[in-house]
Amino acid sequence: MRLRNVTLHQLRLFQSLGTHLSFTRVAEELHLTQPAVSIQIKRLEESVGLPLVEHMGKRLFLTDAGRELFEASRDVLERMRVLGEDMTGLEEGIRGPLNLAAITTAKYFMPHLLGAFLRDYPAVEPRLTITNQSRVVERLEGNLEDLVIMGTVPENMDLEAEFFLDNPLVVVSPPNHPLVGQKNIPLARIAEERFLSREPGSGTRQARTRLFAQHGLTANTYMELGSSEAIKQAVMAGLGISVLSRHNLALELESGLLAILDVEHFPLNRQWYAVHLKGKKLSHTTRRFLDFLLQDGASIWKASQPHLQIAAPGAGKKRGGYTSPSSSPAKSRSP
Repeated sequence: MRLRNVTLHQLRLFQSLGTHLSFTRVAEELHLTQPAVSIQIKRLEESVGLPLVEHMGKRLFLTDAGRELFEASRDVLERMRVLGEDMTGLEEGIRGPLNLAAITTAKYFMPHLLGAFLRDYPAVEPRLTITNQSRVVERLEGNLEDLVIMGTVPENMDLEAEFFLDNPLVVVSPPNHPLVGQKNIPLARIAEERFLSREPGSGTRQARTRLFAQHGLTANTYMELGSSEAIKQAVMAGLGISVLSRHNLALELESGLLAILDVEHFPLNRQWYAVHLKGKKLSHTTRRFLDFLLQDGASIWKASQPHLQIAAPGAGKKRGGYTSPSSSPAKSRSP
């Protein structure tokens, strides 16, 4: 009963205060005076009946009650945001913001798929953040995006992840490499070559490392590079070979700048997932985009890249909150 007088305005103020731990920053962010912010927080504490913040020296901290209210306010405000988008969607159709994040390798196909979606729903306002795996996981943990696109789903988080596109990994070399043209090259022979690798934590590197370990092998890592583009340039320069996503190689293969080696156990099939925190309430627009990925993503990308062997979501079972590579297809939702 104490909370019946709490307002959404106060919750927005407190959410900002819990984020910045500074009355000055809250005032700047919400275009209010600092005394106005202090008064509203004081009234909020009176409604709750417990202190929500405490000062230690010059620093501000949330009390136990403050931390509880901070988490609750984040949930309430997120639900109100989604409700507002849903009401707009029901009234005006699929429109409004769509916030996405994707790991770096997804930059080769996500703009194509997003562009196809926007041709059908031009009133949607997209924001696509492309960054590395660790940053994407941070954004996922912070619930900063509507959906996250990634290939390696963290197993220590409570997530919903749905497979929508195949991601075949292949061994690439310069076109004049002595192994080009050989058939079914033994994995042990490839392990002798100088490998150009992504940084630790990269999904591609993890997949290749697991495969080698299963056969008692270790790659001869010659150089670590921070992006697939840098690796492609290094391979073209003759510095070594590498494992990359087949999706990333269209121009280089067509131009004869790179070659794919025929190596046993390759292509190594991984998958792309659309991921969000379990229990997250997806907006009307986000649900429609997820449906689009599940139902049409693979076929649209395949049509734009006819030289690639792209599979639609395959079969398997749910495991650990997401669909494993050997598991069944994610259920398509109705539009």
